[in-house]
Amino acid sequence: MRRAHGFTLIEVLIAMVLLVAGLALAFATLGAATRTAARGEAMADRSERMRAVEGFLRTRITGSRPVGFDFDQSRAVAVRFIGEPERMRFVADLPDYLGRGGPYLHDFTVEDDGDGVRMTLALNMVLAGKTVEERDARPPEVLVDGLREARFRYRALDEEGRLGEWLDKWEASEQLPLLVEVTMIDRNGAAWPPVVVALPLAPAFSSFAAPVQTQ
Repeated sequence: MRRAHGFTLIEVLIAMVLLVAGLALAFATLGAATRTAARGEAMADRSERMRAVEGFLRTRITGSRPVGFDFDQSRAVAVRFIGEPERMRFVADLPDYLGRGGPYLHDFTVEDDGDGVRMTLALNMVLAGKTVEERDARPPEVLVDGLREARFRYRALDEEGRLGEWLDKWEASEQLPLLVEVTMIDRNGAAWPPVVVALPLAPAFSSFAAPVQTQ
């Protein structure tokens, strides 16, 4: 009878090569799955963040009221809306869970944060057409950060009663614009869907503002 013998060195080496290749494939597959899951989670977080910010902006801007918060002595008119490319101010009622309730000046500002820009919101009570500086007022809240660019634009009827062009600056501070647009771009260059909000209390017949050259 022939004596049984073990594996040869070549057979052992081949087995080891196959084992290493299988492990490498398994780790590569696991790594790819992990990266895919991380990208999916990041996309979900970004989408949720967008929905939250968009919902808040829509609610606050839609609730804007033609209430004065300052007085323009040069034109002898109450200031009800100030709109600039990087700052927007108007009065809207504040829910009790956000403060004391009642009319508050909403001051949205796009500011440099050292590594891009962010959008903040400051709130101040309005009484009898004047903004009240509260002693215990909270500092501006950061609404969204990590942006490369953010801006506001405004739209109204033209002199012929038709919807005019988008304006970088709202000149008719005694009136509300018909539409407000908010655009944002992430630090990595990804653009957010534009937020376009109609102001239901804006009087259509008097919402003409002198056009300003857009960028």
